[in-house]
Amino acid sequence: MKYGARNTILAKVKSVKKGDVMSLVKYEITTPAEMASVLTTESCEDLDLKPGDKVKLVIKAIHVLPVKE
Repeated sequence: MKYGARNTILAKVKSVKKGDVMSLVKYEITTPAEMASVLTTESCEDLDLKPGDKVKLVIKAIHVLPVKE
């Protein structure tokens, strides 16, 4: 299966709460993951980012797409 999203994280379904229209699915991350981001050089310099720095990643996205193969 091919899809456009490049960053993928393997996970296990932890719980499913079904509603009439929407369902809430919670996941447990099962393997190490790598993420990438693009930000302005100004922001990168303001944060003084360098290899080895520990940071918290805040993921701003409108979709998390589960893929079951």
